[in-house]
Amino acid sequence: AYGPDTIWQREFEEAFPYEETDDQLSAIEATKKDMESKRIMDRLICGDVGYGKTEVAIRAAFKAVQDGKQVALLVPTTILAQQHYNTFVQRMKDYPVVIRTMSRFRTKTEQAETVKELKKGMVDILIGTHRILSKDIEFKNLGLLIVDEEQRFGVAHKEKIKKLRENVDVLTLSATPIPRTLHMSLIGIRDMSTLSEPPMDRMPVQTYVMEYNEEMVREAIAREIGRGGQVYYVFNRVNGIVEMTAAIQKLAPDAEVAFAHGQMSERELEKVMYRFINGEIDVLVSTTIIETGLDISNVNTMIIHDADRLGLSQLYQLRGRVGRSNRTAYAFLLYRRNTVLREVAEKRLAAIREFTEFGSGFKIAMRDLEIRGAGNLLGQQQSGHMESVGYDLYCKMLNEAVLKLKGETVTEDDFETVMDLNLDAYIPASYIKNEIQKLEIYKRIAGISNEEEYDEMVDELSDRFGDLPKSAQNLLDIALLKAQAHEACITQLSCRGDETKIFMYNQAAVCVERIPALIERYGRRLRFKPGETPYFVLKMRKEEQQDLLKCEKNVIKDVKGLLEKMK
Repeated sequence: AYGPDTIWQREFEEAFPYEETDDQLSAIEATKKDMESKRIMDRLICGDVGYGKTEVAIRAAFKAVQDGKQVALLVPTTILAQQHYNTFVQRMKDYPVVIRTMSRFRTKTEQAETVKELKKGMVDILIGTHRILSKDIEFKNLGLLIVDEEQRFGVAHKEKIKKLRENVDVLTLSATPIPRTLHMSLIGIRDMSTLSEPPMDRMPVQTYVMEYNEEMVREAIAREIGRGGQVYYVFNRVNGIVEMTAAIQKLAPDAEVAFAHGQMSERELEKVMYRFINGEIDVLVSTTIIETGLDISNVNTMIIHDADRLGLSQLYQLRGRVGRSNRTAYAFLLYRRNTVLREVAEKRLAAIREFTEFGSGFKIAMRDLEIRGAGNLLGQQQSGHMESVGYDLYCKMLNEAVLKLKGETVTEDDFETVMDLNLDAYIPASYIKNEIQKLEIYKRIAGISNEEEYDEMVDELSDRFGDLPKSAQNLLDIALLKAQAHEACITQLSCRGDETKIFMYNQAAVCVERIPALIERYGRRLRFKPGETPYFVLKMRKEEQQDLLKCEKNVIKDVKGLLEKMK
């Protein structure tokens, strides 16, 4: 356990040149509390791109160094390692903290020197790519491991990280955590802090998804350079990048165009990035190596070539490289002309366009979880129990197990509610033609649990597919009715002719003395049948049969009134 904050820690935090957001302050508070407790910290900081996750990490690192511990910061790319190094050095320049970096930008001699100093405990903070997971790297007294953009590390790297972290506090930073990480946080295996509040003066990135169009590319570049800014052009294939750079140079003859990719030599890459950061290059054609953490506030237009071939969190991360100042930024996601987008690609592009507002990283990860599933949670394959019980039930069982281990009670009030109404309730083939889309909508309608979700679904369907047909409207109404019936502890509501039967959950906390008054209110058209499965029978009038949904809604409301305060 670490000690409380020192005077230096307070001084160091006050020197932060910006105003912290409330989310940032609570994430910092939670992280420090974890560090000061006796248990090992495993916290995920899920914050949008440019929302100040690095500052949370810097303060945690400074706290660890104050207690005589070493810190390792693991990042996915060499460029990002360099950038973090600059940030850490800048923030800690007034304090006796030794910071080193380990990446291919460092010569063999420099690396050997760092390894030696690290073993002796002379290096306080080591920032590096997966090079710091190599066998020759030994820490004298490692106390904190910070992993930036966890989703970028492969399984083999993660196994090595696990070995490092047996008795080390771990802080993971991510804008769009991979479904598995997010899932673990949601079910309580890891602690999670979310940063969803944008810094002052930030504006959302204007996002456009469209077919490739030379004229539009020319115009976008000209407009950005015209206002003194710079442009990223993402082209994710090394073998065609030189030709692409020449094509862009042709489109913008007055601009300085250069390219960067991960297969260039260290010195070359460093030189290009340095020139770009200093504003000597107007358009940088690059692969996705610029995806993580680069912070250049003068770049506010991004054009992504073949955007349909990139993953959702990749697109989101890339877009986060622009719009890091108070200027309006633009992102153009282009796909090839005359190509039919694959279903998954279409969903990804739709999600990225939909979530342009601030703090969407978390929502993007949630949508990724829906599109891809939660990935392999335990072991090599999703075999054994997981596969046989199905994902949702598995999550439920896992959640109950976690609650039991925490000593919390698991309420056993789980029952299904079945609606059996004589109404046409389906989505016609003419309304949503794509079968997979239709299935997804069915699934989402089945998950409606309150009026707000119902309204959102109605709005979305009207917006995407036009006015709702009667049968689809019925389907939505019944889904909402089912949620309300479940709240009223009703297990089945079935309607036959002029009779409605309402079956109650046999463990429902019903206030029996209220039943006579309810029967009286319906003029004895309502009968109560006690027994192992108690139920009500309602004889409906003509007008009630004609407006069946309204009638059932009123009955459900009245039956809910019989319940004692729900536990």
